[in-house]
Amino acid sequence: MNFLAHLFLAGPPEGPGYADGLVGQFIADAVPGSRLAGYRPGVQAGIRRHRAIDAFTDQHPVVRRATARLRQAGHGKYAGVVADVFFDHFLARDFAAFSAESLPDFTRRVYALLGARQAEFPARVQQFFPHLVQHNWLLHYAEPAGIARSLAGLSRRARPGSNMETAPAELLANYAAYEADFREFFPQLQALPPAPAAGPAAHPGP
Repeated sequence: MNFLAHLFLAGPPEGPGYADGLVGQFIADAVPGSRLAGYRPGVQAGIRRHRAIDAFTDQHPVVRRATARLRQAGHGKYAGVVADVFFDHFLARDFAAFSAESLPDFTRRVYALLGARQAEFPARVQQFFPHLVQHNWLLHYAEPAGIARSLAGLSRRARPGSNMETAPAELLANYAAYEADFREFFPQLQALPPAPAAGPAAHPGP
């Protein structure tokens, strides 16, 4: 899943260790498995939950159905990345169906909590975090134009031929199908149990 889903799935804000888990969810992709032990236990738990979410998502038949459709549309090995962004769009668009907190309030709160912990981020996360906040990526995922900007940025950072910049047209062409995929899959993802705070990483980092 992409940023919005991972941050949303960090748990209720009143829960114990919430801020640590939020940080772990946010930085997980930039933390190699060899460096996991350098973080406090709550952050480690957030990293492990991020990786458990990714593993569950990658193996789920509904997600595989969506990625097969995206591969047919020419997105090849980036189909999973595109599907993650599409699912974040539906979560943002229908955020009120999943949370009593509005999406604008959620984004402001999460930006503030992450900003207070920015010194703990790996270098490359520190570099892009200000852009995420400045352009309010999480809020704008609700809009097709925001998804288009996100995918265009991902395409610029990917190898030539990813075709991610053309994925918004695929979303609009098969909008109902991707929405149905999300609605079937996301409640199952929400039911995924939390990861433990200690022990080996479930999904090795890069």
